[in-house]
Amino acid sequence: MRRNTEAEAETESGKETRTVILGVAASDSHVVANHLIAHALRAEGFQVVNLGACTSVAEFAEAHAEHPEAEAVIIGSLNGHAHADLQDLPVARAAGRLRCPVILGGNLSVGSYKGAADHDRLYALGVDVVLSDLDELPTALDELRARSATAAAVAAS
Repeated sequence: MRRNTEAEAETESGKETRTVILGVAASDSHVVANHLIAHALRAEGFQVVNLGACTSVAEFAEAHAEHPEAEAVIIGSLNGHAHADLQDLPVARAAGRLRCPVILGGNLSVGSYKGAADHDRLYALGVDVVLSDLDELPTALDELRARSATAAAVAAS
C-alpha cells in the first residue's frame, strides 16, 4: 500500500542534503513525538520522509526503495511493542530491501523494568542503533555516516 509521504528539505546553499526516513512502529499510533523529531531534524538540515504512524517494515522498505539515498530509517515506538512490530525486519534485511541503518527509539518494551535484554532482542532483529534519548539522534546519524564513509573507503581500496 503506497502512502503519501511528506518530504521537505531545508538546506543552506551549497550544503549537501541528508535524507532520513522516519515513522512510528506498526502497532503504534502516537505521532506527537514523530512530528517533533521531524521538525528537529529539518532544523538540522535533513530532508525527512515522514511516513507517520502505524508503519510496517514493508512500508519502511518501500520508502527506502523510493529514497535509496536515505542514510537511515528512524523508527519510534511509544507503546512498547517495537520487538513485535519489527519481526519482519530480518527478512527485509536479508532480501536487501532495507540496506541503510535502522535507528529505534522510544519506549521499547512493555512494563516498568527496562533492561539490556530488551535492547539485545532488538539488535538481534537487525536494529543498528537503539536510542534512549532524542538528543542522541544527531550524533548517532553523524556516527553512522562516518562509519559508512570509512567502510566505502576500505571497499574502494
